[in-house]
Amino acid sequence: MTERSEFVEFALGVYGADGVSAACLTLQDRCSVDVNLVFFAAYLGARRGRTITASDVDRAAGRVRRWNREVVAPLRDLRNRLSDGPPPAPTEDTEALRKQVKDAELQAEMLELAELATLDHDIGIADGEGGAAERAAAAIDVVLRVTGTSAPRGRETDAVGVIASAAARYGAA
Repeated sequence: MTERSEFVEFALGVYGADGVSAACLTLQDRCSVDVNLVFFAAYLGARRGRTITASDVDRAAGRVRRWNREVVAPLRDLRNRLSDGPPPAPTEDTEALRKQVKDAELQAEMLELAELATLDHDIGIADGEGGAAERAAAAIDVVLRVTGTSAPRGRETDAVGVIASAAARYGAA
């Protein structure tokens, strides 16, 4: 892979912050949202100071939807399935296969992030209203409303706050 974009570095940095991986799993499992779109929205809000619209999210999601659905999600499902069956999984012998699948899943995620990075300068309106965390949370909310299967509430709202706060700490605009 070529040199990583600012957005990819941002996504990896935010993902590494305390509580973010669990927050991502919450949104992924409870709202069926593509976490890479969440990171892209957080980046646009926190780092770029942009407001995004439903049509912006549709455009970004359209750019990676098939890749996520046909490549990333099946790899994730396979990796998860190898952790609890079918026989002969899970065993020490199948753990090496699970690691290979995990590595392939991570590579697929990186390719998706790189694809989203190509949209960096074409999405959102720079208006700079609110702080970095507020802008990130508002952008993530648009992603959840447009692409998620349910509106965020309770744990999902908390997860958005964790990700938005980490995005603001990682590097505000």
